[in-house]
Amino acid sequence: MRRDRAADRVLFLPPHVLPPMPEFAPMKTHPMNRRDLLRAGSTLAGGCALSAAVPAWAKDIQPRGQPQGAKRAPDVLTGPNIELTVAETHWPFDGRMGHAVTVNGTIPGPMIRLKEGENVRIAVTNHLKEDTSIHWHGLLLPFQFDGVPGVSFPGIKPGETFVYEFPIIQSGTYWYHSHSGLQEPQGHYGSLVIDPAHPDPVGYDREYVIVLSDYSFLHPHTVMKRLKQQPGYFNHQKQTLAGLLAGKDQPLKERIEWAAMRMDPTDISDVTGSTYTFLMNGHGPEDNWTALFNPGERVRLRFINAAAMTIYNVRIPGLPLTVVQADGENVKPVETDEFQITLAETYDVIVTPKDDRAFTIVAEAVDRSGAARGTLAPRIGMTAPVPPLRARPLADMRDMGMDMSLMEGMPADSMDMSMRNPANAPQVKMNPSVQMIAPMAIDRTGERGQGLKDVDHRVLVYTDLVALTANPDTRAPTRTKEIHLTGNMERFMWSLDGEKFSEVKAPIPFRRNERVRIVLVNDTMMAHPIHLHGHFFEVVNGHDGFHPRKHTVNVAPGGRVAFDLTADAPGDWAFHCHLFHHMHAGMMNVVTVRPMDGGGL
Repeated sequence: MRRDRAADRVLFLPPHVLPPMPEFAPMKTHPMNRRDLLRAGSTLAGGCALSAAVPAWAKDIQPRGQPQGAKRAPDVLTGPNIELTVAETHWPFDGRMGHAVTVNGTIPGPMIRLKEGENVRIAVTNHLKEDTSIHWHGLLLPFQFDGVPGVSFPGIKPGETFVYEFPIIQSGTYWYHSHSGLQEPQGHYGSLVIDPAHPDPVGYDREYVIVLSDYSFLHPHTVMKRLKQQPGYFNHQKQTLAGLLAGKDQPLKERIEWAAMRMDPTDISDVTGSTYTFLMNGHGPEDNWTALFNPGERVRLRFINAAAMTIYNVRIPGLPLTVVQADGENVKPVETDEFQITLAETYDVIVTPKDDRAFTIVAEAVDRSGAARGTLAPRIGMTAPVPPLRARPLADMRDMGMDMSLMEGMPADSMDMSMRNPANAPQVKMNPSVQMIAPMAIDRTGERGQGLKDVDHRVLVYTDLVALTANPDTRAPTRTKEIHLTGNMERFMWSLDGEKFSEVKAPIPFRRNERVRIVLVNDTMMAHPIHLHGHFFEVVNGHDGFHPRKHTVNVAPGGRVAFDLTADAPGDWAFHCHLFHHMHAGMMNVVTVRPMDGGGL
């Protein structure tokens, strides 16, 4: 490990100084065979021209309905050889041109459609004036091709081409994005769909990929600067005297208590609709992206949250949603009316519109400062009513990790001391970046997401998710590791266990194939979507043996989430919050899995 002082970040050994990674035998209980992963480079020989013909298995994706004057839709690219180009572009957002970083000239970038069992070579050419990269979010592959500069490879220099090559050993809905600089929030992302080698357990007549994202005409550097300069800079929904008098906001006594703790209950999202345009497949709300159906068809909608800073609450008024997949993994079908999708998650749902009319697809920002919107319709040009934004939510004491039902009889001064007592988390480095330690963080996987507590219809929660097939590794964890998600909201400082990435002295080590229970404790008042590269883990949600397998999990404010991990992928893997500016501020580390050669521990 060495420090790159110019970039002020910790760099782990890049692949060119690591020993070759030989073939290794996967655990017999693992359904996703990793065999050949580590010799991918040697087995993928030669190159041929990008196939112009779309194979039969890829023809199910339907062309996007385009409103008059719409921008060019992303292409659909198939393997085994794919060419991508990253460049600066001017792109229209709701009729206004903005600076963007695009892949093959579109936002989102082209949809990549692959087949489980094939080998793929993806050549990425960089036409930017700075380094770039592509991370294949959720894919199981050799770590040298994971696409994180300074961790798994050096990055792609301006004018250079890097070839990612690996076998496809899984299926489902995934996506890709830059892990370099501030490119992702400028448009550097796209969808990735992998069709299963065997019959799909999900039956459907047609499908659409729906990439949710956000875009600001402010450069991300400026957004970051504003966040550091003034707490709540983008929050235009603060409490007011009028709200107090109308009984819509906190009572005066509670407001005074929160102010004394320097906490703002309206601080739900750091960056809001005051600067963001909320996008659906690159289209703003006025663009009205449209998907077509024939009445009675089963339509599969593959939702991907590729936003930089926005958690979305998704619903289609008038249509029940049957969730069939989460993070690319099949789950037992569960019917709901709305679901929250945090950053970097994917959810596949089935809808069956029976009437010859249009339906509005609503993806409302969690803080209710705006929404992405599209239409599901039998014909182009049809629209349905767009529901108004609902009342913005307020954080409560539970979001501080202070469940008042557990604190009855506790003196106020004791409560204040428990908030700040580092004994609650001895591994946390106490410093100005740690505003508080949640005294009573609890498992909130069975609770509705923020803003959905009081809606009068069904809402998906994590405890509703049950794996369609049994978990591959049912060994009991041999140890438990607790990791605290720490921050100072007022100063916009974010870290893991009180250490930002630029100050990390060592990665998080795992022994290869060991079984570990990870407990994430959120000591902040904001939700954090935590993503582990190169692995799936089982979220502990009460369905023993059938816990949902995910690569990203949302940790509610003041909450805790446990997941069981089989560390079966040797190498160095990024582990971070997927709120872009939180990761950029330091809420990140690296997980190392050793030994590399598959020998004894």
